[in-house]
Formats: sequence, C-alpha cells, structure tokens
Amino acid sequence: MEDLLPSAVLEICVLVGVSRDRVQEAYQAAQKKDVKSFPSLEPEVLSVFVPPFISKQESQMANINSNALNKSKRRSFRRKKEKPKIESASTLNGGQKTPETEDITVPKDVDLNGLPQLCFPEGFYVSFESREDNIHFLVFTDVYGTRTYGVVAQYYQPMQDGRILNGHVHWETRQSSKTAAYFVPFAICVISRYPYFNALKDCLSCLLVQLKPYKDLDVDDCIKEFAAKLSLIPSPPPGPLHLVFNMKPLQVIFPSQEDPDSPIIDLDLHLPFLCFKPEQVLQIITCILTERKIVFFSSNWALLTLVSECFMLYLHPIQWQHTFVPILSRQMLDFVMAPTSFLMGCHIDYFEEVNKEADDLILINIDTGDIAQSRSSEDETEIPDIPLQAAEIFLTRVESVQLYYDLELCHLGSCTDLGDAQLRKRNWQQKLNSEIQQINLQLIVNIFREVKDHLNYEHRVFNSDEFMKTRAPGDQPFYRKVLETYMFHSFLKARLNRRMDAFARLELSTQSEEERSGSLFNSPRRLTMEKMISKRFNPQYMISKRMGMSMPNLQDIKPIDSPARRNSSLRRPEASHATRSVSKSVSTFKIPEIHFPLMAQCVHSYYVDFINHLSRAINIVSPDNSALLARYFYLRGLIGLMQGKLLNALLDFQNLYKTDIRIFPTDLVRKIVEALPPADRSQADQKPELKRLISLVMDKQRETTKVDDHVKNFQLPKTHMQLDDFVKRIQESGMVKDIDTIHRLFDALTVGHQKQIDPETFKDFYNYWKETEAEAQDVNLPPAVVEHLDKNECVYKLSSSVKTSKGVGKIAMTQKRLFLLLEGGRPGYEEIATFRDIEDVKRTTVAFLLLRIPTLKIKAMSKKEVFEANLKSECDLWHLMVKEMWAGKKMADDHKDPQYIQQALTNVLLMDAVVGALQSSKIIYAASKLSYFDKLKNEVPMMVPKTTAETLKHKINPSAGETFPQAVEVLLYTPGQLDPAERHGDAHPKLWCALNEGKVVVFDASTWSIQHYFKVGNSKLKCMVMAEQSQVWIGSQDSIIYIINTHSMSCNKQLNDHRAEVVDIIVENRDSVSSEAYSSSLDGTVIAWNISTLKVNRRFQLACETLTSIKFHNNRLWCCIGSCILVVMTNGIIRQKIKVEDDVKGPPVSLLHFQLFPERDQMWASCLGSNDLCIWNMSNLSAPFQKINLQDCSEVTCMMKVKNQMWVGCRGHSQAKMKGKIYVIDAEKKMVEKELVGHTDAVKALCSAEDRYVLSGSGKDEGKIAIWKVD
Repeated sequence: MEDLLPSAVLEICVLVGVSRDRVQEAYQAAQKKDVKSFPSLEPEVLSVFVPPFISKQESQMANINSNALNKSKRRSFRRKKEKPKIESASTLNGGQKTPETEDITVPKDVDLNGLPQLCFPEGFYVSFESREDNIHFLVFTDVYGTRTYGVVAQYYQPMQDGRILNGHVHWETRQSSKTAAYFVPFAICVISRYPYFNALKDCLSCLLVQLKPYKDLDVDDCIKEFAAKLSLIPSPPPGPLHLVFNMKPLQVIFPSQEDPDSPIIDLDLHLPFLCFKPEQVLQIITCILTERKIVFFSSNWALLTLVSECFMLYLHPIQWQHTFVPILSRQMLDFVMAPTSFLMGCHIDYFEEVNKEADDLILINIDTGDIAQSRSSEDETEIPDIPLQAAEIFLTRVESVQLYYDLELCHLGSCTDLGDAQLRKRNWQQKLNSEIQQINLQLIVNIFREVKDHLNYEHRVFNSDEFMKTRAPGDQPFYRKVLETYMFHSFLKARLNRRMDAFARLELSTQSEEERSGSLFNSPRRLTMEKMISKRFNPQYMISKRMGMSMPNLQDIKPIDSPARRNSSLRRPEASHATRSVSKSVSTFKIPEIHFPLMAQCVHSYYVDFINHLSRAINIVSPDNSALLARYFYLRGLIGLMQGKLLNALLDFQNLYKTDIRIFPTDLVRKIVEALPPADRSQADQKPELKRLISLVMDKQRETTKVDDHVKNFQLPKTHMQLDDFVKRIQESGMVKDIDTIHRLFDALTVGHQKQIDPETFKDFYNYWKETEAEAQDVNLPPAVVEHLDKNECVYKLSSSVKTSKGVGKIAMTQKRLFLLLEGGRPGYEEIATFRDIEDVKRTTVAFLLLRIPTLKIKAMSKKEVFEANLKSECDLWHLMVKEMWAGKKMADDHKDPQYIQQALTNVLLMDAVVGALQSSKIIYAASKLSYFDKLKNEVPMMVPKTTAETLKHKINPSAGETFPQAVEVLLYTPGQLDPAERHGDAHPKLWCALNEGKVVVFDASTWSIQHYFKVGNSKLKCMVMAEQSQVWIGSQDSIIYIINTHSMSCNKQLNDHRAEVVDIIVENRDSVSSEAYSSSLDGTVIAWNISTLKVNRRFQLACETLTSIKFHNNRLWCCIGSCILVVMTNGIIRQKIKVEDDVKGPPVSLLHFQLFPERDQMWASCLGSNDLCIWNMSNLSAPFQKINLQDCSEVTCMMKVKNQMWVGCRGHSQAKMKGKIYVIDAEKKMVEKELVGHTDAVKALCSAEDRYVLSGSGKDEGKIAIWKVD
C-alpha cells in the first residue's frame, strides 16, 4: 500500500559531499607535496532524508491514525560521524555506509550510487577561494519512461584544521594556527516527482541562507527540517489554483497544471529564444521531431536542463519517446555512443571530444547559438526545413513577443517590497509562458493539421502515401522523416482515439466554416472556386502541389457568406491574432505554517490548520466558481487522507462529481475503498452518497475495456477479396464509407466475373480514382470562368476537348451545373445547364461522312435550343453521369436533403473510376450498376406529398461520415446570444443531437454546420435540457446526468444520485429565471436540484414499476408511470391519479407519452401500441377524455406543443411502406391539420426552435433530422 498516496512535493532529499576527514587528508597530502591546489575527490552521499519523518509510535501518541495508506516508514540516515582524529582509510571506508539510526526505504527509481557525480558533474574540487552558491537541475527517466526531477544546490563551507567554520574564516581560528582556510563544496539535491524547477530553486535558495551560520553537526538537522516541510506540501491538482508556501524570506509558489492533460510548467519558456534565433529554434524542433541524436552544450549546467525541458514543452502534446539525459557528467560521456535516438547535454569543454567520438550527432551550442553536425553516415542527411507556411506563421508571431522583462515594465515604478517584485515578475513570466506555449502549439497544429484528412477511424488506418502527395515538394523531406518516427506514431494513436487534447482543441477552434461543416462529412475533395482564386497568389501552389484526398458523401450546405480565412490548412499570419492565448485567471492558496521541532503533534496541528483553511475557502467561494471549489475539495480530501480520515476524504472526492469530474482520482478512491476497515465500510454504506460513490468506482473497475491502440498504414490488397473484405478495404482506402454504395461498386467491378475482386483490379481502380482526383486539383480555370461560378463549387469532371453546338471546348461538371470551357481564339465560359434546370438528357448519334458519332443532347427548361456535344467514346459515360446528377438533384430538391446530391456525386465519380479502370466490353453496363438515383426515379417515382413539400425546409444528417446511420435519440435547441463569453453576433443558436453510445453532435443552427462533437459515457442518452445559460444537462441510460459547460463545450460535472436510467429532466422557471431542475429515473425516483449549487433540495420515490416522463405545471409535478398519470406535489405527496378507462375488457392500457397544454387547459396522452390520442380537461380530470384517431399510425413515439398546435411524431405507414409521420393537430378544433411524411423511419425526437421551426429526428434506418416551418 506504499504508493497509494499521491507524491508530495519532496520524494527524497540528499546531502552530497566528501567527509571532512578525507578533505583534511587530501589537504595534508597537498601540503607535503607543496601543491597549491587540491586533487579531485570522489563525492559521496553523506545523508539521506526520506519521508515520513515521524515514527509510527509518535503518530499514535498524537492520535493520528497511521492507516494502511501511509507509506512505509522512512526516516533519514547520516553516515557515521567521524572522530575528530583522522582515522585510517580502511577504517573510514568500512564504516561509511552504516546508518546512524534505523533502516530506511529509498524510492526504487532513485540511484544513490550515480547521484553524486550528477550533483558535481564537473568533478569535486576543494578551493582556496570562496565561490558563489549555484544551482542546476537534473532529470531521471526509468525504464517505463516515467521522469523524476532533481534540483541541486551547491554551496561552499570554509574549513580550517579539519573543522568547518560557520561561514566566516575567523570562527574558532587560533592566532597560532599556521594552516590556511579552504572551502569545501557540498550539494543538497531535492528529488521530486514533479518538475518544480523554479519553486524548488527558491526553496533551496532559502535553505542556503539558513545553512550559513550552522556548524557541521547542525547542518543535518536543518536539512531534515527543510525536507520535512517539503514532504508535507501536496502537489496542487490540475486547474486554476496554485499553492503558496512561506519558506522565509521568499513566498514560494507551486504551480498546477493548466488541465489534466497539460504538463506542469515551472520554468521560463522564453530561455531558448534568448539563446537562439527563431530560425534556429525551428531547426532544433525539426531535429527533435525527426528523432535525431541531439547533444546540447553549455558552460552553464543549469541551462542544459532548462533549455532541453523548454523544447520538450514546445512539442506538447507530442512527447519525446527516447533517452532524455539533459546533463552528462564527465564519467558519462560514453552515453553519446548509443545507437538509438537521444537528447543529452554536456559541458562545453567536452564539445571536441564528443564531436570526434560519435557520428550523426546534432551538436547545439547554447552559449553561442550555433548548430552543427558531427560526421554523418550515408543514412543521415542535412536537417530538413520545417513546412514553409507553418514556419512563416511561427516567425511572424515570435517577432511580436516581448522577451525582455525590463523593457516590458520599464514604465512602472520600482517595487519597494520583495514579495511585490517577485509577484510582478511571476505574473509577467506566466503571461509570456502562455503566449510562447500558444505559438508553439499553433506551429504543431499547422504542421500536422491535415493528418486527420487521411485517417480512417473505424479501421484505424493512416494513408501515408496519399498524405505525402498532398505535401508541397519543399516540405516532403521533412514529412518523409517525421512519418517514420515513434513520436508521430503515438500522435496518430491519439488522433485515432479522438483524444481531446491541446492539439485537438486548437485545431477545432481554428477551423474554417468549410472545414467545420466537412469534419464529419467526409467528402470527395476538390478546390472550390474561392480556393482556386487564392491559389493563384499562393507561392506554395506555384509548384504543382497535388492536393486532394477522396472521401464520400459531399456536403453541399448552402455557401456561407463570410469569407474563408485561409486557402490551405494553415492560417495566414494575419489570422494569428485569433488564436492568441489569453492568460487564464489563477487563484492562490496559502499553505499554513509548519511549526517545529518536528513532532507528531506539530504535524497533526498542521493538518488541522490546513483543513480549516480549506473549509473557510470553500465557504467563501461562490458556487458559480465550481472549478475553484473542486480544487479545494480535492486538497481537503488529500489532507484528510494524510490524517487517516478516510470517510471524510471520500466525501470530499465525491464532491468532485458536481464541481469538476476531470480531476476525480479514480484509482486513488478505489484503493481507499479497498483499504477501508470494516467499521468505516459499514458507516459508508449507511450514507447514500458514499454508498453510490463506492458502487460507481468499483463498477468501473469491473468494466475493463481494452483500448485498441494499433495504427495501420494503408496498403493495397494482395489477395482476392470477397464482398466483406472488399467493403473493409474500400473503407480503409478512404474512398467511400457507405456500405450500400460499396455493395453496388462490388457488383460493378465483378460484372461478367466471379463474385470476387482480384488485387490487380482493385489496384487499377484505386490508382485511377487517385489520379482523377489529383488531375481535378490541378484544374486552373481562367478568372473569366471563375466569376460565373459559386465560391463553393468544385470541378469534379472534365471531358476531352470536343465539338459542341456552342463551340469547341471541354465539358465541366460541378456539384451544381454543367458548363463548357471554351477553347481556341475565344476562351471562356458557356453555361450548359444547372442540374435543377435540366428537362431531358438523350444519347444519340449524328452522321459524319460514313460514320455515326455518338452525341449527347441536353435540354434545359430555361433555354430553347438543345445543347449537343460530340462526345464520341465518352458519350455513354457522360450520359450515365448527367442523368444520375439530374436525378440526385431532383431528389435533393424534393426532399430538401442536400445529401442526395452528395451521394449522386459520389456515384458519378465511382462510375468514372470503374470505366477508367476496367478493360471490358461491358464497362458501361458495369458503371450503370452505380446509377442509383436514376434507377430509383424510373422504378418508383418518389413523389413528396404537397403538404410535406411546403412545410419541409431542410434536412441534415448528424451521422454522415459514419458507416451506418444512427438513431436520433434526443434533440435540443438552444437560442443564440445567450453566452456572455461570446462576442455579439457570434453566439449562434445551436441544435444538440444525441446519437447512440453517448455521442452528441452540436450544429450551428444558423448555417447547419457542425460546431462540436463529443461523447458523454457509452450508453443511450434519454433527455436533454438547458438548465441555465451555461449548462446543458443530459440524462443517460447509465443513471448519470452529464452537465455540459456551453462555454467550453466540455463535460466537467456529473450528477450520480439516481440508481436507474434517467428518463426525463425538466426546469422550473420563475420570472424567466431557472430556479430548480427536476430529474426522474425509471425506478420512480424524482430529485429536485438547486441548479447553481447542484445540491439535492428534495427527493422522493413514487411507488411504481416504471416512471417514463414528468412535467411541471401550477406548482405540481405530473408523472407518467405507465398505468396512470400522477399529479404530485413537489414534496412527493400524490394529489390525483389519471387513468385511461377503456370500455372494452382486456389487458390494462399503458400510457406511453403525455404533454400538457396549459393555455387550452388540456392534457394530451398516447398509449402503448395505439394510434389514438387521449385529451383531458385539466380543470376536470375526472370527466371523460376525448379521442383523436391518427390514420396510418401504428404508435405515437413523441409529442410537443407548438403555438396552438400539438405536433405528434409516429411510427406510421405511407404507400404501404414503414414511414415516420408527423401529425400537426389544432388544439382548439382537435383536428389533424397536416400529415407530414419526411422520414423513412419512426420519428423518435421533436424539438421547437423558438416556435418558428420544429425539428424532428428519425430512427436508425434513416438517422436524419428534418426542419419544418411552423405556420
């Protein structure tokens, strides 16, 4: 149980030096030889200080429960005190390692044998002159890659006649003494699990001040007291709270991580920019990203570690995977002979030696800012340039950074208080660190942004070949090397796992509207007209840059009026201000004083003070500041754990669910639960909140789901493929995801053959697809042509140069129209027709001499003349393609669903690839297998009823990009301009859509483009409500209510007081202000919540088998429990029961859904398996209800009140097929006004958008959302 508690600031403290007897012996030897300098001595560990510093017996005397969670007993030891007389070396050596007291336990990953040479990397030299104290830093890495950090303070003690003086040479000197004073170095090394470089430097600086007056015997006690203090300081949890400790004379700050995925930053991140030019910083980053063998050199040992660590932090969240030893002592120089990648640091004196000893090293001189390379083997080349656009943006942003503190604050008055000066410098440094972090993160995002376009998440495939084709020629050497590294492989794993880290957050926040709308709608990609214009002025495109990665289901959302911010995936320098970081506000908490002498009572008193201070802070802080509250609860839980008060600790950790679940220490809590004594476990079971916490934590342990971490590089198949294997291969390639389309493609490619596809056919098809895609990227239309096209249009297909009725030229196809690209003396644009305007398409022949030339005729409704093109051998293919696009466009217009034109376009491109790849007389017949919409139009005319067509405004597909459609479980509309954090005009309304397995897709309801995508749990989501402006509550089948912060669009809080599936959540509004929220679960539990504090105001249990939904009206809760509807007071007292009394004898009727209509004093309800609606008068519920029969409805699935209408979603039938129907019923006349048939599966969810529109979501067979206009 030793390692259960999170490590404190101090892991171990070590005093390193040489015994005074050995120094005296060396001094006497030097005097005999008449040498004026001391020989180099081997330093050794003199004392070790390991927590805890009080014994078990002392703890028990102080009433501190030394429970099983306490770490194994550790004390300190000191090498045996030598006698004043110098003894023989053999006697001295024989007794050196004997502890003065009991045995201690040293952390297993701390190597005490190798530590002395790292504390004195230059060697141990006694001096005849006083030297300044100095500090340097160490990093240790174990075999698992876990890092531990050391801060070393070297100081010099004067010595005379073998006696240490108290800082002054004249102390205890005798006038008769003939020996001169000399100065002996010592080193104090503090080792920590955390990289608190500046904080521990400050602590050691304070200690050195205190050590000056001490004699030899007292030094150990002083260091032990210092180590004991640090061992009682916990590391702060991630978030906006730093800890402050008074070390006297300095106030030492221990900073926290910004978030759980971020590293602790406690050093000056601008140091490399003071040592190197920005261009050289980029070169070093390139060396690290390409995993070279790197050695830093400096005359300053501290700089070696600090600069190396800065570069590690610059790459975040990408992590260095190899050997990392920022300081090599002179005895460790042979480490640079290692065959694998590494990053090491040496003193500048060893530069020539290292340069000669090893090949292929990158040698970086921090002192001069030079970068060199040792002898190179054939495998290694020069350092490649970082991608040009990413480098340009980086350099532009670095130019604007103020790196010099004096220049930044020269206009301010001088600080007369040390603390104020320290605080001012720290605030400046924190702001600068934040800006440098953001600049480097933007660099990493700009380098790797387009990697996601070449990933297949379902099959975990990265298509590196296609990614490389999209890189500019000048950037390819860089990417070629990076793609082979372990770091990049780990980066790919994180992307495929959809990890929402710093990279993902910045990449998402800087996406253009086009990228945002296409992020889940993987589409065939071509240059839009807007990009084609900007391409002409972009040097990157002056060279033939083959952009284009094929993906299916083109998104054809109407164009956004705002101009695109960029041409390629990288932001231009002028856009950099949009991503400039704003330093987040951070609070500090002052740790109470630790009183000495070191006794158990003092430690107990310290814990009590700590708890009291935290409790006061919790009581003072506003409930709205849940992030700060969470940190206080975490710390109080941690201190409670140190005290041995396990139940108190669990209660504090339980509060993290309602304040910030991200910092909940799951493993720690599980271990606490497992270590609970029987008496404590019994008490915990009597407290509902603790019983629930224990259940949740232990259940999670049983849910051991193995994470799939493999990454596959796409490779063409080498064996014959049956249908299932072919589907997988096509999806991996990124060409198409839709399974039905792939099945049609399989039929096309196997026409006239066995139902299997050979590798050669697949290869030919794949290569033709990619070549066509690349050619389309190289299309460069004249400005006179571009001005006729919409900015979001792309050219997908160009014919050969042909003779037409409008002149000679090439026929071009976009997703919207056909036009002729005229050639010859009058180049320009001639429109043929938009697909919406086509009236007829025919294939015919015309006579030319003795030949009949195949000709395509296209009749447009708006033009009298018929367009003719002598397409010759291309005629049959173009005939198929135009008819498919025409049919797809008609379907898209009739059903207000742009995905039909997207699918038609995918079909057309697949036809083209089939014809290009197959060598067969039946290629046109094969291609016709992909003619889906044209066949559909001819076989079954898809007539949309007039009422539906007039009411339906648009359809969107939240599960586009998925392999299968997913049911729309819940819909929620949140109006715009609610978020005070967003600028005016930016706070667009949002549509929240819950899919299966906890997935939530959030649309911008003004453009219907996707804004966010996230997961909450893994279960079906049952209900959503906006509890207040900054919170959306989502009830789940797993009994948890997930709370989404609408500012950060993240889930940091959970309510887990329910024991069964959460079925409904409603908000009680008083004077337009949310006061309480009520949640209900399937087992009949109803809980009233205080929305601001998330505390339970009331809870009650209804005696029922199932509770399906609740409503709030007239200070009463209306609860549907299946057999009846209960009218309940808010304290749970039942006032009335409403049942459906059926005249016909049979099984009891079960109520399924109900809705209140207070304006008309009505209650509406539906029954299981019935097509009737029952309507009660709320003023007289005992009176008989009225019925409305819904024709062609098999069951009501949802209902919602809108204005004076009731919108009812059903599972119904239309034209003898299963359909999702919506009935719009006039509440006053109780008559069906409209029957809307807009879904091919049951309507599962309804929501209203400000009573102007109604949005409906369908089941898994379709999985789409329809937007309806309200009269």
